Amino acid sequence: MYLGVTPSVSCSNTTENEFFLMLDKNPLVDFVEELPAGRCSLCYCNLLCGVIRGALEMVHLAAEVTFVQDRLKGDDVTEIGITFLKKLEDKTHKRKK
Repeated sequence: MYLGVTPSVSCSNTTENEFFLMLDKNPLVDFVEELPAGRCSLCYCNLLCGVIRGALEMVHLAAEVTFVQDRLKGDDVTEIGITFLKKLEDKTHKRKK
């Protein structure tokens, strides 16, 4: 929503806790012309994985968020895989009187 891009969602049939977000247009790619020589494993768009993971942790869901495909590496789309690991416990703090 904040990037102005609406992803397509694809669910995995094998597990119920995994799905994929596919971005036809990734606005972060516009800021990178070419990966530096010798740094082809560098993932500029990993920022998106951190944002998604952090947002899920804010609603008490632990998840593994990884890139499956990246347009900077020659793929047709940017695809992010999300696997839910567990529901985090809500820690409530008691007020001291």
